[in-house]
Parts: sequence; C-alpha cells; structure tokens
Amino acid sequence: APGRQARQAGHVPALLLLVIHGHFCTCQEEAERGTYGGTLTTSCVYCPGWESHKKWLCRGNDWDSCKILVKTTGSEQLVKRGRVSIQDNHSRHTFTMTLENLQWDDEDTYWCGIERTGIDIGYKFSAIVEPVTMQCHYGPEWETYVRSWCQDADLSSCTIVVQTNGSELKKNHVSINQKMHTFSMTIWGE
Repeated sequence: APGRQARQAGHVPALLLLVIHGHFCTCQEEAERGTYGGTLTTSCVYCPGWESHKKWLCRGNDWDSCKILVKTTGSEQLVKRGRVSIQDNHSRHTFTMTLENLQWDDEDTYWCGIERTGIDIGYKFSAIVEPVTMQCHYGPEWETYVRSWCQDADLSSCTIVVQTNGSELKKNHVSINQKMHTFSMTIWGE
C-alpha cells in the first residue's frame, strides 16, 4: 500500500506537525484511556495546509508495520470500519478517531497520521483499557439475600458470573465488595 511505503522509520522528530488534545506541535507520547465496554475517543490536531490530505489511524508499536484500521477520504465525511471510526474537521484542523465497545485486547500502541508524498507524518499514543466499577444499592430488607452479577439483561436466561453472601469475593476478573446497603462490582482485564 502506498501509505505503508511512505511511512518509514524516520521516527517522530521535531518536524512532527501533529498533536494530541490541543497541545500544538509537541512530540511527547500520550496515553489515552477508556473503560472496558465503553468508547475511547482521541483527536489529532494538524497545522493549516493539510486539510485535503487523507488522515489515518493504525495499530502496532512499529511505525513501519502498523496496521491501518481506518482512513479518511480527504473530506470531512465520517468513515467507519467495524468498531473504529475517523472524521476530519477542516476548519478546526482536527481529526477524531473513536474505538467503540472497548475490549481488553484493544490495549496497544496506535498512530494517527497524515498521508502525503514521501514520508507520512504521524503521532504515537497508547490506548489503555481501564476496569469498570458499578454500584448497586438495596434496602435493609435485602440484607440477607445473595448478591450476584449476571452479564445478560434477561434475568430468566442469564448466567451468573459471580455471587456472594459475604463481604467480598473475587472470581474470573470480577470482584464484589459489599458494604452497608451497597455492593460494588469491578471488572478488570485478563
């Protein structure tokens, strides 16, 4: 692919024209965070003059071999591919990438970049998927009942992932911590 050949291991020196979240012309690596099952959104800001160039998002630690997940057409049209989307805003000189329904294996190194003749320009960032904590409140009349978590909304057919009668239980990357009239569940990575 032409974009791949254009991107070379000329890493990210001071000539870099991309930024993350509004810091103009910086070259430091950033970490973007999202919660498991949620959405991670990040933006790259570019200098004027690059509006009609195609913008892309690729995944992988090495600039030479990262896999392009999604690329704009050079317009402001939203481009979506599976759970990943990208959209350019020419007037704001910003393109925004979104990864929906975050999974633990989405944690990786990503690059946002601009396709151009010669060597593409890009910016490296890490995606971090964080645990999810949910709280359930109940009245005193439910104090002696078993607390459980089920991952399906249909109670008649759901499979219980974890349950407890006590104050805390950890099982299969889920923990339940019970306090007075509240229990919280945390789901974390593998």
